Amino acid sequence: MSGDLAAQRLARLRAGLAGAPFDALVLTEPESILYATGYRSLPGQVFRTHRMAAVVTGDDLWLICTAADAPAAAASGLPVDRLVPFGRFYVEGPDAELTGMADRHADLDSALETALGRLPPGTRVVREAETDVAAQARMIKLPGEVELLRYAARLCEEAVHKALVAAGPGTTERELAAVIAATMAEGGADPRFIVAAVGERSALADVVPGDRAWQVGETARFDVGCVVDGYWSDIGRTAVLGEPDARQQQVYAAVHAGEQAQLDAARPGVTAEELFRLGLEGTGARVPRYRRQHCGHGIGLSIYEPPIIAPGGATPLRAGMTFCFETPYYELGWGGMMIEDTVMITEDGYEMLCSGERDLLVVPA
Repeated sequence: MSGDLAAQRLARLRAGLAGAPFDALVLTEPESILYATGYRSLPGQVFRTHRMAAVVTGDDLWLICTAADAPAAAASGLPVDRLVPFGRFYVEGPDAELTGMADRHADLDSALETALGRLPPGTRVVREAETDVAAQARMIKLPGEVELLRYAARLCEEAVHKALVAAGPGTTERELAAVIAATMAEGGADPRFIVAAVGERSALADVVPGDRAWQVGETARFDVGCVVDGYWSDIGRTAVLGEPDARQQQVYAAVHAGEQAQLDAARPGVTAEELFRLGLEGTGARVPRYRRQHCGHGIGLSIYEPPIIAPGGATPLRAGMTFCFETPYYELGWGGMMIEDTVMITEDGYEMLCSGERDLLVVPA
């Protein structure tokens, strides 16, 4: 990620702060901390108990982090004197500030208290959970963010394509997933989740790839995602090994129609709930029974960002929002099919960030 994008994100956040009835914002959501500081914590991606915070003002920025995070945060470009560490972790070297980060504070709360104590007297402070300033800043994507989302989505498409090129009768789910993961990694992404389910297992929404072999006439459903410089992808594709039968064509036409109804309606002012209804009705009109809890979600530094395309989603779409649209169908004992695409809302409609290739994929048997 370029330093320019990190600076642009911080500027947007500060613009929201300038119009708020407070002077300082304490960020505690990992994605919001990344948005403001540009620092991606590897321990934060591994350990569920990992905690950090950031304090943002109109002209200052503090990162409250573990002593283990501090050297990497400094290497990312954050000034050492704006790091407030807690916990115990030792490093050696010539920089007395960085080698002396251990044991300055016992925990996040005490470190955050120190950071807030350095703000000018009378500073009005609000926590992230008490305001939507960070959520609103993150909701409308900057051009650099859109490009990262586009790249991540198309890398997933390329990964599925390469897996299908290498596939044939007897190819296992694990083998399909291995090609997808390798392609993501080769493209500079972190593979995050890979559903590559064949036959009746394609009806299992989030199943881990196993040793089930793909047989002629069966469906394979792919739901895959990776992360590029912090930005997520989440795409869905469906393939058949050999020529699809009438039922497969019918069900795929149904999920295609549902997503197409969403695409046709996507524009500023339409609500998330409206898109849900259109997706549900578009698919439901072509299969005997269709139920969904949602038909898509916002995407960015989090895989699921508001607004969610679901009942009660009263948020109107705005230009610059990015979404994954999806209307998957799962039938236990038969299989599952899906299309999921990433789009950006524009002033007069939408821009497809995926390639736009949405046909049922056929792999020669």
